[in-house]
Amino acid sequence: MEQEPYYIVITRKNQVLLSFLKIRVVIDKKQIWPLADCNPVVITLAENDLQLSATDGFHFSRPLTLHYPKEGTYFRLKIVCAIDDRSLLTGASILVVSYLLGFYTGFLLLKIISFLPLIYFLLYYYVNRRDFIQVKQDRPRAGLLKK
Repeated sequence: MEQEPYYIVITRKNQVLLSFLKIRVVIDKKQIWPLADCNPVVITLAENDLQLSATDGFHFSRPLTLHYPKEGTYFRLKIVCAIDDRSLLTGASILVVSYLLGFYTGFLLLKIISFLPLIYFLLYYYVNRRDFIQVKQDRPRAGLLKK
C-alpha cells in the first residue's frame, strides 16, 4: 500500500519590510525552498514529522515542528514580519511629527525623542533575530487537500 504524500502550502504576507528580504524556507535543515513575493509555494513531502523554519540569511525564525494527523493532509503557513506595516507607519509618523515640532519650537528634547522609533526598529531588527521573521498557521487546522 502506497502512502499518500503530505503537503505544505506557504505564502508570504504582503508587508513592506518583507518585500526587501529574500525569504527561504528550510525543512529539516536539509531542503531549502525560495519563497516568491506573491505566489504560494506547495511543498510535497513523504515524511510525517518535520521541522520548518524561515530565513533571509541573517534572521532565522523559531523552528516549527509539524506533525500530520493523517495521510493526504496539508498545512497552510504564512511568513510574517514582526514589525507590521501599521507599526512601521506609526513609528515613521511619530518620528516626523516630533522632529518637526522640535525643529519649529527649538526644543532639543523633542528632536532627541524623534529618533526613539528608529532606534527601537533597529534594535528589534538586529537584536531580536529569532522573532523578526515568524512562521504562522494561515488556518487553525490542517484540512484535506482538494484536487
